[in-house]
Amino acid sequence: MSLTRKAALEAIGEGRQWDVLVLGGGATGLGAAVEAASRGYRTLLIEKHDFAKGTSSRSTKLVHGGVRYLEQMNITLVLDALRERGYMLRNAPHIVHRLDFVVPVYTWFGLPYYGIGLKVYEWLSGKLSFGPSKILSVKETLAHLPTIKQEGLKGGILYRDGQFDDARYAISLLRTLEDLGGFAINYVGATGLIQQNGETVGVYSIDSETGQPMEILAKVVINATGSFTEEVMRMDEPGEGSLLTISQGTHFVLDRKYLPSANALMIPKTSDGRVLFAIPWHDHLVVGTTDEAVPTASLEPHALLKEREFLIDHIHRFLGATLEPTDVLSMWSGLRPLVREGSGSSSKLSRDHKVLISKSGLITVTGGKWTTYRRMGEDAINKAATQGGLAASPSRTSNLPLHGAIAADAVASLPESDRVYGSDLAALNAIDAPDERLHPELPYRAHEVLWAARYEMARSVEDVLARRTRALFLNARAAQWMAPKVAAILAQELGRDEAWQQQQVRSFEAIANGYIYNG
Repeated sequence: MSLTRKAALEAIGEGRQWDVLVLGGGATGLGAAVEAASRGYRTLLIEKHDFAKGTSSRSTKLVHGGVRYLEQMNITLVLDALRERGYMLRNAPHIVHRLDFVVPVYTWFGLPYYGIGLKVYEWLSGKLSFGPSKILSVKETLAHLPTIKQEGLKGGILYRDGQFDDARYAISLLRTLEDLGGFAINYVGATGLIQQNGETVGVYSIDSETGQPMEILAKVVINATGSFTEEVMRMDEPGEGSLLTISQGTHFVLDRKYLPSANALMIPKTSDGRVLFAIPWHDHLVVGTTDEAVPTASLEPHALLKEREFLIDHIHRFLGATLEPTDVLSMWSGLRPLVREGSGSSSKLSRDHKVLISKSGLITVTGGKWTTYRRMGEDAINKAATQGGLAASPSRTSNLPLHGAIAADAVASLPESDRVYGSDLAALNAIDAPDERLHPELPYRAHEVLWAARYEMARSVEDVLARRTRALFLNARAAQWMAPKVAAILAQELGRDEAWQQQQVRSFEAIANGYIYNG
């Protein structure tokens, strides 16, 4: 069945009372909506912009327990995340896969220290382990990481964790919600809460494509808006104090030649105490991340000078590369909503999540991390069921295959850009469209644009090039070059005119400029 805005708008227009209304179409909101629909609740999700527009498309692409949280002795978070990591691999093997990480060690003390720590990390995963860790010799370490700094190298530690395509996973959640009978719609934002006798019973909203105002009623409303959580909370209680610290993480994308390996590099302690990764992804190399507190949330956060300098310095220090601006193919920043508990740097704040219920019954779920999205959704819906007087129903999402799920070995030989479609790949390839690539340096083709518009609710050039494909995140200049072609295909499919095409290209070029590193 085709996922369309028209169907969602018609469902909203019926004036029904939903059991669960979720605000926010990122990992947390989609996870909560899938959780609700899987229990048989009438579920609607609305997203002010596009699905995974914010943090959920800008992660380090890791499905992991969090090695540094183990060092911080946050055992509960690590245990939860390792368990959820296993569920993600089991339920979406077309998008999530195991990845070998190597920690180069430059002190003799580091070998037993990190070796024991990563062995504990492995043991904590229990039956859902991704594989054993082991100590490597200098020769073995260089075989795994051929471009790593050799001076002072004492050996390395190999351990196994997970990797995924975050935005494509979000789209799989979106399609799963539809498969379960739920509805979702993008570009519909909440402008206020509907309250009766002191209780939140719905939201006022507006369709940004048509300007049409709507009232949406629900037994329970869930605020899952990530870095913008406090905006919704203040609709409920205008004097509400600050709950979150917003932290920014920036990544560079480079050519694979800077680390020509199927393995990922993990630096356990950088100059500012953070963990740094260099990870193969979609035949490119992602290097990140930073951790800088920022005063406010932004829809399009941009890398700070100190973040750019930090990445340039550490790439030179550990990979021996002196980068020119054009060597950075794309640069993106994502925001982390961290629940504030006392003072300290953002890197020390917990990645645990919280579920809060206001006096009016508005449920807010915030904090957390991508890997624990399902657990966050489960916790939120447990509270929502009680708050909304919904029929009791147990969670079943820990063993619920997501849309497109297919055995990993069935797609193992395919490029990652094809694997993420899973069981939909045959139908995608059957679409009648020109077969040539949209740009010679990226794998994406015209039929993917049509698929995104018909089946994944893509409404703009940015939707297609940033999140349905990952062109913008892999090569910003190439994505700009592709924009006119994508606009033309979308215009024909969506019934838009020439003026719309031109506006789309201008808008996308402006956004993409923020992903281009100019030194």
